[in-house]
Order: sequence, then structure tokens, then C-alpha cells
Amino acid sequence: MASGNAIRGSRVGAGPMGEAERGESAPRLRISFWCSNGHETQPSFAHDAQVPDTWDCPRCGFPAGQDKDSPPDPPRTEPYKTHLAYVRERRSDADGEAILAEALAKLRGEI
Repeated sequence: MASGNAIRGSRVGAGPMGEAERGESAPRLRISFWCSNGHETQPSFAHDAQVPDTWDCPRCGFPAGQDKDSPPDPPRTEPYKTHLAYVRERRSDADGEAILAEALAKLRGEI
């Protein structure tokens, strides 16, 4: 004997589900976007939606625009900088020597 909570012969999500049950889909608009590598992507937007100026390329991740002849430039990535490189941007060599001399004097007990 089957359990009392089961509905015989069906399960949740069973059977075809067409537009009659779901409702009609909204009108769509396919827009082409091109990245600097020449990849084309065509996302679909609702007919009344505001289309963005740029779209991320799903193949390379670069920004893509609607103008095939002049796509947006790829983002410029900065190389990794060490802590010392950031310090050298803020301080001159003379400042570094003065700070080092002060720290050494403190360690030696002169201050």
C-alpha cells in the first residue's frame, strides 16, 4: 500500500510545460557586441529594456561595444608592486636615509 501523502501517477514538475501554462514570453531584442579581440556576443534584452553601452565578453572578459569597427579598449592592468615600490613612490632616498639613521640610533640607545 502506498503512502497517504503521495499522489499516484504524477510528480512535481512532471509533464510538458508550454506557453499555455507559463504565459507568453516577452518580446526580445538581440544586440551584437564586439570586443577588441573580435569576439561577437549577442545577449537578448527585453524589447523595452535600456541596452547598456558596453557588455563583458564571455570568451575573454574584455569590454565589448556595439560598434564593430571601434570596440572599447581592453582594461590596462598595472603590474604587481611590492611594498618597497610603494614606499619609494612616497619617499625620496634622502628621507629613507634619515628614517634609517633615526631607527638605528633608537636601537643603539642614543635617543
